[in-house]
Amino acid sequence: PAEFKDTAVEVVVVVQHLPSEEVKPKYNAWGKLTTKKSIQAAIARMLQLRQEIALDKSSIRPMIEEGRRF
Repeated sequence: PAEFKDTAVEVVVVVQHLPSEEVKPKYNAWGKLTTKKSIQAAIARMLQLRQEIALDKSSIRPMIEEGRRF
């Protein structure tokens, strides 16, 4: 409309974070705080242990046979 043509307008912009769920810390069975870093370290350790204790595939059958003899 013509009556608003030369009217000064003040605009106020308010930036506000949307409320989100509060992130509660998570703990493992031993009561230690679990973080992305601690989870990655645990996975790396499990993979390392798997390599250290892995049995040679060719030795599994003789072990089974040995177990049957007892």
